[in-house]
Amino acid sequence: MALEDAKKQVDQAFTRDTLRGLSFENAFGGATSFLRRRYTKDLTGVDLAITGVPFDQSVTHRPGTRFGPRAIREASSLQPYDPPYGWGYDPLSQFNIVDYGDLAFDYARIQDFPDALRQHFRTILAAGPGTVMLGGDHYCTLPVLQAYAEKYGPMSVIQFDAHSDLWPDDDMARIDHGTMMYKAVKSGVVDASRSIQIGIRTECDDYLGMDYIDARRVHEQGSAAVVERVRAVVGEHPVYLTFDIDALDPAFAPGTGTPVWGGLHSWQAAAILRDLAGINLVGGDVVEVSPPYDTTGATAVAGAHVAMELIALWGWTRR
Repeated sequence: MALEDAKKQVDQAFTRDTLRGLSFENAFGGATSFLRRRYTKDLTGVDLAITGVPFDQSVTHRPGTRFGPRAIREASSLQPYDPPYGWGYDPLSQFNIVDYGDLAFDYARIQDFPDALRQHFRTILAAGPGTVMLGGDHYCTLPVLQAYAEKYGPMSVIQFDAHSDLWPDDDMARIDHGTMMYKAVKSGVVDASRSIQIGIRTECDDYLGMDYIDARRVHEQGSAAVVERVRAVVGEHPVYLTFDIDALDPAFAPGTGTPVWGGLHSWQAAAILRDLAGINLVGGDVVEVSPPYDTTGATAVAGAHVAMELIALWGWTRR
């Protein structure tokens, strides 16, 4: 590449003249927007908005996921040279995808955080795009689901997780990543009968009507059986997919707050996500990436790949 050509490729997060297309600039330089998409708050003509939520003040164990969105963005700089493997199409070239930046909130007024996050997503959804959220801890999913339910009605949820997040807690003002799905089901923003959890390997006394496939069943029955069951549960209902990175075994994703052994392998998660092509996915997230415990960066890389798969899955029926 000639010097003048190289100069044209600098910081496509700001200089990109189209919202579509692959990116061919140095992965180790430039601003770390997700997949080198344009940073913008202008949602005119946007199909899908990527946004970060750097919040980790509801964790029960190790903090650090406030740094997750930044680490996932940095890891994603390795990916936009090629279409996502195995999908047979290129969502980056077919859809207008932007990096909407991070939610701004006052870290010292935690009580105001849920409404700030709901309003953040209301704004995006009202403008028309779908969303992929980069967390942040798993509490963040609750206000997002509330915003989605305002638009679509009670949501089907596909939850990849080591934990059910169904600990009983009827105090809706409490902010706790271990109770967010309990509150989502109890408040009616999630349709439990059309929802399913994958990768569970911690005890839960009551799934509140949600189906689940624990990690051992994934290992023993295989990804194809998982996909068949998920499709049967969610049908054609609008789906939100939330991927807690601790669904993966700590061997593949050590950088998380509550790691549990016996989890999914990376290839299993990839196979399940790709074989779900055709579900009515309207939004999704990847949460609980905690860079302080991510000694090699592997967890952030996994998170970036999950987010790319969510983009491809979202775009499949919209091609």
